[in-house]
Amino acid sequence: MITVEHLSKRYGAHPAVSDVSFSCEPGTVTGFLGPNGAGKSTTMRMITGLTPPTAGHATVDGVPFNKLGNPGRRVGVLLDASAQHSGRTGREVLSLAAMTMGLESKRVDESLERVGLNKVAAKRRVRAYSLGMRQRLGLAYAMLGDPKILILDEPANGLDPEGIFWMRGLLRDFADAGGTVLLSSHLLREVEAVADKLVVIGGGKIVAQGDKSELLAASGVVVRALDPAALEMVLRRAGLSSTPSSDGGAVVQSDAETIGRAAADAGLVLLELRPAGGGGLEQMFLTLTAGDSVKEAVK
Repeated sequence: MITVEHLSKRYGAHPAVSDVSFSCEPGTVTGFLGPNGAGKSTTMRMITGLTPPTAGHATVDGVPFNKLGNPGRRVGVLLDASAQHSGRTGREVLSLAAMTMGLESKRVDESLERVGLNKVAAKRRVRAYSLGMRQRLGLAYAMLGDPKILILDEPANGLDPEGIFWMRGLLRDFADAGGTVLLSSHLLREVEAVADKLVVIGGGKIVAQGDKSELLAASGVVVRALDPAALEMVLRRAGLSSTPSSDGGAVVQSDAETIGRAAADAGLVLLELRPAGGGGLEQMFLTLTAGDSVKEAVK
């Protein structure tokens, strides 16, 4: 179980993360989505104790991460695949971790085999690994202690299509066996294929969260007008809740007739008026994060 409650992080005057709250339950994969600079990596670093929050707190397996005893045997973390010592071999990286966690040496071979790194690859220096191989080694490291929780930031970076398909199955099997997965990724279709829950962050704030099926279901009406500014004013005057879409329109939580009548009364020319939905995770993501131009200040 991962619980995040009102986490905030400021760097000077810049609010990188603002009042973020969500939870990840056993038996589920939670997709953590947002554009670059939205606050995903900062949030995950706060969860794992690497970045102190300005406000709020997070617990992993019921306690703050830095209070866990032998954390590698309870939580597997992969935040940066390039963080491994480049002068060591893949086997040496895992062997040292196994010694630190008090694990039997056979766990090293089991973990290497689990992620598809053969004996030849295990003997190579990490500096000679491709990005995809480093991702596999990072996963082997994260899963070495047989944890029940995984926290993964962009674990599919550098993997080919076959590798991405393999990772999807690995994470799905882990969750189906009762594990908890928090997965950040920019590969929206892969997240859509494996996730049970979604948390979408934009500009450091949660803009949507819930069960994937509910969030992706058709909701509201898409409307575009010849004059976008006038449309915004008409919707506000009518008391209609709306979210800007990436094409200059809006997704309105109302019915088409109500929106159409409000536009007609104001003499507003509409270019589009249709039910929302049908675009999958990609369309939902673009709609929810439209206008989020915050540049990534901290990885």
